[in-house]
Amino acid sequence: MSSAEDEDLPVAGTAVILRDGTHGVEVLLMRRPDRGSFAGAWVFPGGMLELGDRVEGAEESEDAGRAALRETAEEVGLALERLVLLSCWVPPAGIPKRVRTWFFLAEDPATGAIATEDEAVDVRWFAPEAALAANDAGEISLMPPTWRTLHGLRDASTVQDAFALARVPDPAVFRTRMERTETGTIFYWDDDELAGGAPGARDRLVAEKPLWRYERV
Repeated sequence: MSSAEDEDLPVAGTAVILRDGTHGVEVLLMRRPDRGSFAGAWVFPGGMLELGDRVEGAEESEDAGRAALRETAEEVGLALERLVLLSCWVPPAGIPKRVRTWFFLAEDPATGAIATEDEAVDVRWFAPEAALAANDAGEISLMPPTWRTLHGLRDASTVQDAFALARVPDPAVFRTRMERTETGTIFYWDDDELAGGAPGARDRLVAEKPLWRYERV
């Protein structure tokens, strides 16, 4: 990771659960309670590593995968069969709670997702484009890693298309920085000129009203 401080971050695992819908791939999102971390936001199931998730000699991503499986069962009642490593997210410096989070793709086991009391207020399947539009309309609230992941899944017609996006065993690593603007926030990553990339280079989410947009040049 980028610094000793980043190395010492607590770790979490998240499951991006997919199914084949009538008009393309759909993704499961759950709404967090209006308290605690990501209060009221729509997120993928997942959570922090616990002692039982750790196996001596295992890679951090493997431990995070076990956390994602456990948390998914606890939060939405789904027992996932297979995880495919997708990405790793390192949060911006200066925010109150920093957690390094590993994202995994998984296929819906089709047993029915249920919001678990105290863990999720609601669960819903979204086409990625529909979730992004709902965020712009103020109907739901997305966090930047969730938004960026959904954006990357927009063109997946099937679950297998989405799995093909995963760069195993070398997942995408997003070291997020942020810059406030008059109307919102710019979140940007290593290739962006703001992070030291080439002049004019863009790899950023511009989270401003009326519409959030992703820029990549």
